[in-house]
Amino acid sequence: MTYVLLILGVLLSFAFVYFMRPTNNGDLKLLLAFSGAFLLSLTIFELFPSVYAISDSKTIGVYIMLGMLLQVFLEFFSKGAEHGHMHLDVEKANFPWLLFVSLSIHSLLEGFPIKTHDHLIYGILIHKIPIAMVLGIFLLNSKIKIIHAVLFMVLFSLMTPFGNYMAVHFDFATKYYAPITALVIGVFLHISTIILFESSEGHKFNLRKLVVIILGIIIAYSL
Repeated sequence: MTYVLLILGVLLSFAFVYFMRPTNNGDLKLLLAFSGAFLLSLTIFELFPSVYAISDSKTIGVYIMLGMLLQVFLEFFSKGAEHGHMHLDVEKANFPWLLFVSLSIHSLLEGFPIKTHDHLIYGILIHKIPIAMVLGIFLLNSKIKIIHAVLFMVLFSLMTPFGNYMAVHFDFATKYYAPITALVIGVFLHISTIILFESSEGHKFNLRKLVVIILGIIIAYSL
């Protein structure tokens, strides 16, 4: 069921973009703000305590910082797709391999903590929906062939389930649970905070954004 939810979340979001061609960026930004708050809250409420309880705090801190740096590095190639905006050339017709590989690494890592934190699947799922929509909008507006766009989204949808599969079936995932999870925490911290900071224009007060952020925190806490 975990795999099905994660795969369908991406593919249905792409299908929605394909058939509906949404143009309201305001609603997408609110969804991004909610996903950022929800993911950040789950990271703090669930992942932080689990790694600090079983390992040296400074070592965990180092891996968290490495996770943040890893995400910064990946974004040189993904151009910010992980947090809902992209700066790629829509005129190119070639398959965007760098974008695919960077997003795949990010998505693969996301799948590891789900093994021991069931509630995290909801945070990742809600995070993936607006990201898949942004990716879909880019791919459909570019000169990439539709079959390549579909292939991109299908493969992308499989990465987080594959990460979860590795966590369940490979011994190294259990042996190195703390450092891997700490890396993921760093990735999540970077992405979620960027989403929250960038989802408002001109840093103006936005009541709707504030409400969805608070809602995301409350729902994450209640799980």
